[in-house]
Amino acid sequence: MAVPKTIPSETWAKGKKISKTWQFPAFEIREINKKKNDYCVCIFVINEGEKVQKQLARMKKYAKDIDIIVADGGSTDGSLGDDTLTKNDVRALLTKRGPGKLSAQMRMAFAYALTEDYKGVVVIDGNGKDDITAIPNFLKHLQEGYDHIQGSRYIPGGHAINTPWERHYALKLLHAPLLSWAAGFNHTDTTNGFRGYSAKLLSDKDLAIFRDIFATYELHYYLSVKSARHGYKLTEIPVTREYPKKGKTPTKISPIKGNLHVLGILFKAAFNKYDPPRK
Repeated sequence: MAVPKTIPSETWAKGKKISKTWQFPAFEIREINKKKNDYCVCIFVINEGEKVQKQLARMKKYAKDIDIIVADGGSTDGSLGDDTLTKNDVRALLTKRGPGKLSAQMRMAFAYALTEDYKGVVVIDGNGKDDITAIPNFLKHLQEGYDHIQGSRYIPGGHAINTPWERHYALKLLHAPLLSWAAGFNHTDTTNGFRGYSAKLLSDKDLAIFRDIFATYELHYYLSVKSARHGYKLTEIPVTREYPKKGKTPTKISPIKGNLHVLGILFKAAFNKYDPPRK
């Protein structure tokens, strides 16, 4: 197999039908395989080491039905070499070079997915906490016409294993109730990043997700609210998320500063502070 080339997003964008209003970080594209399916699953990672390698090995069996795309925030641990990507049937590696964190990675991945004409995207973290056997159910619901599919540990069939108590109660007492009120939809697991989005939702000009204001954790919360308010078809499906029994909680959010930042984002999303400027 030929060694895949790394293409800067500026080169990739030439000749593509990309809206001039879209804002997304500079990134590099390394395409290992050609597009095979109408839907893709995007894995968000940064320095996940063996955890993402093991997750990709488990996900390989789904590559015949859904294309696997890794959206890397700029890893430096060498965990995403060509050998790992090739043997696990990864379609493409996107590596962010511009500023921003998770929401910037999401905009990068969504810009690529929409430009490659995928009909929908499943998104999942690459830290091994999520049970990847739910991927076919996400795909099924996208094919059935759902636009926003939230994975939930807190509905029948879902499992929350070793969830840190502070996260459990913050979700139950504040996060989910506030976003449910703002959305007019009963969300039960709004901190869970295992989700599915239709291309129709992601490309909605009235939602305008391709804005630099979405840099850290804003985009998941924004879409939870606006997909419902704009009349899209929403549902929740059961998933399992398992934290380790001992040791440090796998997270990129710092205990004090990070959680205060997330709290501010939560209230801004609930009170429409991320709405695009009125024309």
